[in-house]
Order: sequence, then C-alpha cells, then structure tokens
Amino acid sequence: MIDEDGNQLGIMTPFEALKVARGKGLDLVEVSPTAAPPVCRIINYGKYLYQLNKRQHEARKHQKSIELKEVKFRPRTGEHDYETKRNRILQFLEEGDKVKATIMFRGREMAHRDLGWKMMQRLVDEVAEHGLLETRPKQEGPNLSAVIAPKKPPGKGGPPHRPASPHPAPAVRPAAPPAVVAPSAPADPPVPAEPAKS
Repeated sequence: MIDEDGNQLGIMTPFEALKVARGKGLDLVEVSPTAAPPVCRIINYGKYLYQLNKRQHEARKHQKSIELKEVKFRPRTGEHDYETKRNRILQFLEEGDKVKATIMFRGREMAHRDLGWKMMQRLVDEVAEHGLLETRPKQEGPNLSAVIAPKKPPGKGGPPHRPASPHPAPAVRPAAPPAVVAPSAPADPPVPAEPAKS
C-alpha cells in the first residue's frame, strides 16, 4: 500500500486500504496487480486520468502523420506539365510526405513502355536530392509506379529517412489506466514474515 506522497503504508486488507483512501477523500487504485502481494496506491483518480490524457495529447501534437500522395504522368506528358508535376513532388517531399509517382499507359501507349521507364528514371534522378526510392519502379497492369520517401522528416534537422523495413515492428498499444479496486469483504490479515537475523 502506497499513499499519495509515495510513502509505503505496509500490507493491509482491501477493506482497510479502501477505508484509508476514503478517509483522505481519494481513490484506491491497483497499480501492480501481478505483484505478490498486489500493489495499490492512494491517488485522485480523476486528476490522474486528466494528466494521462494531457500527456498523450502533447505527444500527439509533436507527431506528424506521413501521408502518401500520388502524382500521375502519361508517357507523352509535355515538358511544361512534367516540370510542374515534378515540382509538386518536390513540395510534397519537403513537407515530409511520401509520393507515389505513376505513369499511366493507355491503348497503343503500351507498345512504348520504354518511354515511360525513361521518364521514371529521369524523375527519380531529378528528385534524388530530396527523396529516396522506397519502392523501386514496377509495372502493375497498365501503370508504372514507384514510391519516393522524404530524406528527412519535416522540421529542422533530424536523422535522414530510412526506407521501411519489410518486417514492420508490431504496433505498440497505449497502456490502459489502472483499475480502481472495488470494496470487498474484510479478510484475515496476512501473517508478516519474521525479520532476518543478523
């Protein structure tokens, strides 16, 4: 049993612990149910939840979600349109977003796939200073596509971007708040261990 100041109050029954917590106008919360005996703490549970939510909100505020933008080309896209779309890709990369560049073939254009591959290679070379290939160019049906990731996250400085691993790490779930101990019938107090003889 731990009080609101972090002091240990020793081992007591749930009924006694709940009585102490209510006497202080606070809540009894089980913080370590797997310990032997389980560890409970006297806290203001409403304040605890408020602080927990506030910390999570602050953490989310400093995170930027990376979006996947798509920019589409045609094998015979004109020079001006090509430059406009390339500059759009550079802007997305500077903002910290990934870009899927797609060259779409239709009808007879499928017979001239080499034009699309040349355009894709030119695009990859021209944005290499700002982005890294995360997915190499590949033909998927009538479309040739590649995914380009930003070299560094948005903001000042930061380590260079590394392509995603083929084996992503498992998602980490946020820890659930501890459960409030419900009052129970009085139980016999545990027999304290004998002090060690020196």
